Amino acid sequence: MAGLDLPVAACYDAARVRILLDYRPALRQRTGVGQYVHELAAAMLPRLRPGESLVLFSSSWKDRLEPHRLPGASVVDVRVPVRVLNLAWHRLEWPPVERFAGAVDVAHSTHPLLLPSRHRAVKVVTVYDLDFLDHPGRSRAEIRRDYPTLAARHAQRADLVVVISEHTAREVRTRLGVAAGRIVLCRPGAPPPSDAPRSERPGPILFVGTIEPRKNLPTLFAAYEELVTRNPGAPPLILAGGAVEQSQEILGGLRARAALAGRVEYRGYVSDAERQALYGSASMLVLPSFHEGFGLPAVEAMQAGVPVIASTAGALPEVVGTAGITVDPADAAGFSAAMEHLLADPAERRRLADAGREQARLFSWTASAAALLDAYREAFARRTAGS
Repeated sequence: MAGLDLPVAACYDAARVRILLDYRPALRQRTGVGQYVHELAAAMLPRLRPGESLVLFSSSWKDRLEPHRLPGASVVDVRVPVRVLNLAWHRLEWPPVERFAGAVDVAHSTHPLLLPSRHRAVKVVTVYDLDFLDHPGRSRAEIRRDYPTLAARHAQRADLVVVISEHTAREVRTRLGVAAGRIVLCRPGAPPPSDAPRSERPGPILFVGTIEPRKNLPTLFAAYEELVTRNPGAPPLILAGGAVEQSQEILGGLRARAALAGRVEYRGYVSDAERQALYGSASMLVLPSFHEGFGLPAVEAMQAGVPVIASTAGALPEVVGTAGITVDPADAAGFSAAMEHLLADPAERRRLADAGREQARLFSWTASAAALLDAYREAFARRTAGS
């Protein structure tokens, strides 16, 4: 009606809204990105309005997405190798995701490049960090091939850009040229708290994360070698995380350090239950990364009462706050001194454990899911009002 100025939200019709989420990072072993995608989807499901639906998209030649993975979600499981589909999507922007999933109203890519979709869908990308712009050699081959040249263009075309920290939000604004009004902050959440008692005796020193160049493990190895030289009774170092193409070179550097023979254990990828058991026995978590868009293991450790030593790079200071110890990522001696300090001071370990539990309360999957759904709804309402 002429002259009637309805708010955008009034144009939103939840009766026919299909939200498609690219679930592929969570299909197999869930690293940080996979965990993020899975937990965010799980937190969105109970908060859908009547008529809204969540569709999980997957593609793989051999791995299947079981419909019962997340009860309440629909599943579109395509038997197409992910690398083949990504090449077509990233380079040709074809075929549209609707060819596999039918009509969708929101097409959410859980990486920085858009899912090709027809005009009517709200287009969403997720940016975890921009390390691939400055250090493409640290990333996987497919990321090196596509992200540095395409990420800015895709982010500028997206209706929404989801980020996981204030640090990444600032980078997306300044380096990708995305207006603040299109950026949605959805931080990872903390896991449920554990009631398991913790021992006062210092347990293993723990690293959790993919064994890749960005994690700066050679600095951790140098710091740990310095620690055990001064303190032969120091607990072992446990590495828990999946392997990528560069992992053998990194682990080869560890094997070359004769002083660490028999003192460092590489567990490989660990399940959720195994990871929680490691937190339950660890004396500390050490994350010396060159860059992190967030640093989910830091939150998991703080929630479990494990003191955190983290680098000053990326979003880690934002995540840890004053509840942990931060060290320059190039300062092996600083990491060694921090580890030695915590091993020698039970009162400091208890103080950081208490502070970490309080800091972990700031991170909620529920709050992030609610923020994301609100952003979907507003973007869809605006798209509908303008069509």
